[in-house]
Amino acid sequence: MFHATLRHLRVIGVFLCLTSLIAAAPARAVTLLRDADIEYALKQLGDPVLRAAGLSPSQVRILVIDDSTLNAFIVDTQHIFIHSGLLTKLDSAAQIQAVIAHEAAHIANGHIARRLGNMRTARTAAGLGMVLAAAAAAAGNGQAAVGLGIGVQSSAMRNFLAHTRAEEASADISSIRYLVQAGIDPQGAIEVQELFRGQDALAESRQDPYMRTHPLSRDRLRALQGLVAGASARTAPDPAGDYWFARAKGKLTAFTRAPSWTLRRADDSLTPDIAQMRRAVAYHRQSDLGRALSNIDAAITARPNDPFLRDLKGQILLESRRASDAVKVYSAAARLAPREPLILGGLGRAQLAAGNPREALKSLEAARGRDFSDTRIMRDLATAYAQTGQNAMASLLTAERYAVQGRFKDAAIHATRAEGALARGSGPWQRAQDVLSAAQRAGQR
Repeated sequence: MFHATLRHLRVIGVFLCLTSLIAAAPARAVTLLRDADIEYALKQLGDPVLRAAGLSPSQVRILVIDDSTLNAFIVDTQHIFIHSGLLTKLDSAAQIQAVIAHEAAHIANGHIARRLGNMRTARTAAGLGMVLAAAAAAAGNGQAAVGLGIGVQSSAMRNFLAHTRAEEASADISSIRYLVQAGIDPQGAIEVQELFRGQDALAESRQDPYMRTHPLSRDRLRALQGLVAGASARTAPDPAGDYWFARAKGKLTAFTRAPSWTLRRADDSLTPDIAQMRRAVAYHRQSDLGRALSNIDAAITARPNDPFLRDLKGQILLESRRASDAVKVYSAAARLAPREPLILGGLGRAQLAAGNPREALKSLEAARGRDFSDTRIMRDLATAYAQTGQNAMASLLTAERYAVQGRFKDAAIHATRAEGALARGSGPWQRAQDVLSAAQRAGQR
């Protein structure tokens, strides 16, 4: 289920209303590209690196931001954000794993934790809104002056996110160690840094955001080259890593580049199923349902136990207004990946479109129980609650969706409505209280 900004893609726009916006230019919206296939691929690539860093892969999520510039960063200890532009610019699994290793080093070495202060946890809807607001500041041009109640009330968010040269040197040393320990060629780290050579001579407004938060000097590059040269790396070919990198990049470019661009290059894909998947996306975006289904079916035939290809077929059918057929395909995908929230969310969405809100409610509740951060799931779940006569829960989910988006005034209206109808002291009532508390703090700033 690919969420993005183009036709046929699903949008999660995180609109910014920082709880302590101070001045200057307003921060722009950040859009998360939510896709079960791409996130699974990044998880396969990231897990060995995170484990080498002493981090739990189940506690650190790697998410893609819809932004054509080159950047990767952290704003808390639970997320690594990668710009789509960087992912599409890289050429190998080892390169993206080097990026992940560097950001994991910032987490493991405590470079962000000491700055967080009393920043709210991202384990609630309102807290996630704070994290995404910080992500938006990092994804933007660095000019928005914001404070998040963490001791930077009068400084730009860029200064909060920017790492010192000492931190960069520390992260370089640690990241090379993680890569070697995971059996990954550390040369990928040099190749990534080569992308940014010469940017230190550019005016700040022309630099990629990565340079503004990860200062690169000639001395640092030479030191990194020395670290790689001195590393006793024992690496072997990693066909699985190569496959998942090619698949993630192939699907991302199929949705973000012109269909004609994709169709010209599909045959250059690493494997036939990736080529077929890319063509399916391109034809779908051209509203050629027949060719889209023919290609995705061929990919499914090659990988019959792959839930993510069926997820894409379900999306194609649903967006082609064949909801009943989409339900069948999503159901098959959910049987193959019963714990994948974005697939369960797609199933619930198809069930709603097919006129079965009670079944949709089951699917969407299961989806949200595993991923509370997807605003599309929240929106659909609110619809399912409303259609089954549970108006208080519909109001609660709407309030939480607005909280994630930073729209605290709207969130407070719906949370107040939910609070008055929910059982006092119950779990849902407590969630409404969390939103109201965040909205009150936002109104005081």
